[in-house]
Amino acid sequence: MAGIPTTPQSDYIYVHADIVDRVTAMMPDEDTLFDLSELFKLFGDSTRIKILYCLFVNEMCVCDIANLLRMSQSAISHQLAALKRSKLVYARRKGKTIFYALADDHVRTILGQGIDHVTE
Repeated sequence: MAGIPTTPQSDYIYVHADIVDRVTAMMPDEDTLFDLSELFKLFGDSTRIKILYCLFVNEMCVCDIANLLRMSQSAISHQLAALKRSKLVYARRKGKTIFYALADDHVRTILGQGIDHVTE
């Protein structure tokens, strides 16, 4: 590429082997990193974040979430299915109604720390 100086790598990079070795030893395997990437992609959709935040406050049924977010029940159900497949939410049946909630404290912590971070 024109205009970019070409300097031999050894002239400007010093590899800190001890640091590289330590990080390499702690690096998760490719499958785990891929799964983590997929998990964070779910947080990249504002509708899913809104749903998760609703469930952060209280467990809810599809019709209540749809009403609150002014969306169709079908659209909410679709997003809840993706969140459930990724183990971010769980469902429990009470009579004919299915209530959704955050799957565990890990999800609550991720959301809580995310909110804290963006509102600092």
